[in-house]
This record gives sequence, C-alpha cells and structure tokens, in this order.
Amino acid sequence: MEWFKTLLIVLQVISALAVILLVLLQQGKGADMGAAFGSGASGSLFGASGSANFLSHTTAIFAAVFFICTLGITWVGSKKEVSPGVLSGTVAPVVAPAAPVAPTPAPTQDPTKPAVPK
Repeated sequence: MEWFKTLLIVLQVISALAVILLVLLQQGKGADMGAAFGSGASGSLFGASGSANFLSHTTAIFAAVFFICTLGITWVGSKKEVSPGVLSGTVAPVVAPAAPVAPTPAPTQDPTKPAVPK
C-alpha cells in the first residue's frame, strides 16, 4: 500500500506543476483586445481559434488529476491498522503461571573439615 501512496504523491506533484505552468501560459481576458488591433498573431501556433481551447481543456484535465490524487492520498492515509482495544470483545488467551521452584538448600559444611576455596 506504501507504493500506491508514493505513486499518488508523484502524480499529484506532476499535475500541480502542470496546472501552474498551463495557467501561466494562458492569455488573460484583456489580451484578446490587443490581438484584435493587430499587435499579435493569436492563431499562429494552435490554429485559428488560438490556444484557449487546448490550454483550458488540458488545465482542466490536470486539475482533475490533482484533486483525484489528493482524495486518494487522504483515503490511503486514513487506512491505519488499529489493534483491538480493551472493549472490543476479543479475549486474549490466559497463560497459567509457572509452578514455583523450591529453593535449593545451601550446602552445609562439616565443622570438622576445613573450607577449601575452589
């Protein structure tokens, strides 16, 4: 699932950069007035209708990709594995404690024999 989140983040960054670039490439509303008086050739690259149709449709597509990726990242990020809580109704198996071990008695030393260090 981590690879899917990484893919969505990469697509989101690419689409965000594309939207920024395409918005900066588009002409403003007042730019058509200048082209009408002969100060520019508006239909030289994208045809007679100009670039408004192509750029606006491409911007809309990249904006849709951006929003879909944002929703996907939100959905993937909200899917966390949650351990069941105390009140979930599942009971863990009870392990019986180990039997106590009797302490070993300390070795008694015969007072007639001298203690030999080991």
